[in-house]
Amino acid sequence: MGIKTVVTKEDINLLINVSSLKETIHGNSHTVYIVDDKYILKLYENVDENIISCEKKLLKLCSKLCVPIIKQEFIINQKKALLSKKAQGEVLKKVENVHIRQIAIFLKEFHQLTKNKISSNKAFYSKENLKKNINKTKNEFFIKEFNDLKINLNNDGIIHGDLFVDNAIFKDDKLTCVFDFSDSCNGDFLFDLAVVALSWCKDFIQVKQLLKAYDESIKLNDFIKYIKYASLFYCVKRDLDKRNYDDIAFKNLFRSP
Repeated sequence: MGIKTVVTKEDINLLINVSSLKETIHGNSHTVYIVDDKYILKLYENVDENIISCEKKLLKLCSKLCVPIIKQEFIINQKKALLSKKAQGEVLKKVENVHIRQIAIFLKEFHQLTKNKISSNKAFYSKENLKKNINKTKNEFFIKEFNDLKINLNNDGIIHGDLFVDNAIFKDDKLTCVFDFSDSCNGDFLFDLAVVALSWCKDFIQVKQLLKAYDESIKLNDFIKYIKYASLFYCVKRDLDKRNYDDIAFKNLFRSP
């Protein structure tokens, strides 16, 4: 998360009393501030009401998990904003096996709650959407990778889709909150897990730890194609956003298991 729209204390004080307002630096989709070190203010950028409504419903469905708890809703600078209780903790600087096990268990519990549930958001992570975005890039490497990757994605339920390391915080090595469900939609649970593998795991040893905690019946060789798909999806997305994607390119991350 990060800052796209500048918000001042004066803007907030018209709604609630605020002593401090701190910018965040993680992510790039929406504007996020820390309010009085007690709350998170999320200002939605260029999204329709349906996306906000879907995120609110999903957070309510998963309220027993470590997800944001919404306290109030505002309109700030003509944009919808949600104020949530701030969990204690920080984004990881180094991922260890203890963290991988916890995020795997979180995702497993999340998927148990969202299995067969329907989101009115479009299937953002679908092959059709990826192919459309690849065509926009006109990148021959992306085109070849897409054509070579034989994968059929299931509609298992609602997925997070963007569970990179900077969308979770830990305190004393304990997971305290997972956030940024704005792009959640229907999709394949293994793709959701593959995004975690892509961002959290430094090698296949850690990927095996991830699979063991989530579902040890999943075979690594079968799972690799999902990691490749997740890598391609986010490489294409970053390319369209004019951002570097070397750190999530599959060939730069994983050697043969």
